[in-house]
Amino acid sequence: MSDHEQQPALSRSKVLDALARAERKGFTRPAPKSAKAQMKFLLTRAKGSTQAVAERLGVSRRTVERYRAGKLTTPQKRLQTALVEETGSDWQPQVRAQVRAAAATPRGTMVEVTAYFGFTCTGSSDDGRERQITTDISPTYVKQILELQEAGATEEDLHPIVAEAITESYFTEWGTRADGLQDFTSVSSISFRY
Repeated sequence: MSDHEQQPALSRSKVLDALARAERKGFTRPAPKSAKAQMKFLLTRAKGSTQAVAERLGVSRRTVERYRAGKLTTPQKRLQTALVEETGSDWQPQVRAQVRAAAATPRGTMVEVTAYFGFTCTGSSDDGRERQITTDISPTYVKQILELQEAGATEEDLHPIVAEAITESYFTEWGTRADGLQDFTSVSSISFRY
């Protein structure tokens, strides 16, 4: 068994995390850092509903009230992660929308990825191996990726489209060469630039 077959196809949320990082680069102000400020922001977004925030974070209403009042200040790791993720997902929605709209234009998006790419052909420079690739992605693919992300797609849903986008722009050079991508696995790192 080769090295790429021993590793999982994708670590948890690599593509989703990369998309979120790319969006956050457009923010004009930093997101709240303290648990109290994060809780206050989430409560504002939930129109003051402690029950809605509690359900979103997976804690009790009383816990939300204690953080809002400043009685609790240091959340456990699970709650801290949830606060950062939920605050980040709601932070500056208009800026996020502008960044996403710019990403799907002909100016487009660039992806940088380190992963195993394998092909049906053998004996060529396109043999399967781990590669570090930086390439532009077609606005058509960017739009599909962002629409899927917005609809709540999983990592497994996004993976084939990202692979197809990289294949089209890098390996086939927009349909002029190198058909037959079979494997896009063992993603070590991935980042998007809008």
